[in-house]
Amino acid sequence: MIGFLFSIIAGISMSIQGVFNTRLSEKIGTWQTNVFIQGTAFILATLILILLRGGDFSNIKQVNKLYLTGGIFAVIITFTVMQGMKLIGITTAVSTILVAQIVAAALIDNFGIFGTSHVKFDFTKIIGLITMITGIIIFKHKG
Repeated sequence: MIGFLFSIIAGISMSIQGVFNTRLSEKIGTWQTNVFIQGTAFILATLILILLRGGDFSNIKQVNKLYLTGGIFAVIITFTVMQGMKLIGITTAVSTILVAQIVAAALIDNFGIFGTSHVKFDFTKIIGLITMITGIIIFKHKG
């Protein structure tokens, strides 16, 4: 149950952050916004780390080096969310992002990529995905 709560908070936060970042970028620029928000995220994460402690950076040597590139995705995500929201609108951008996330997650699960457990992506899930994509097309259609 707590996993669903965290996921709901993540979804709401991503939508709000996308709007805030897009509005900020209209005033100061896209890459300036990216630097500002990544910088504030770094400061906040550092403060939380200092307060909560836990973990061990020395274990970073044991991690697959590929996984150390995760921060690159933060920059890509921030940039592309801002551009998507600016160009196709908030709801359509978020809907498209959601479908893209589901497709990517399904492929990762289905093939057990990056050390994940293998979870079959069956026909019913494909129908659900097609339904979502159709919904985005219908939603975006100007009647």
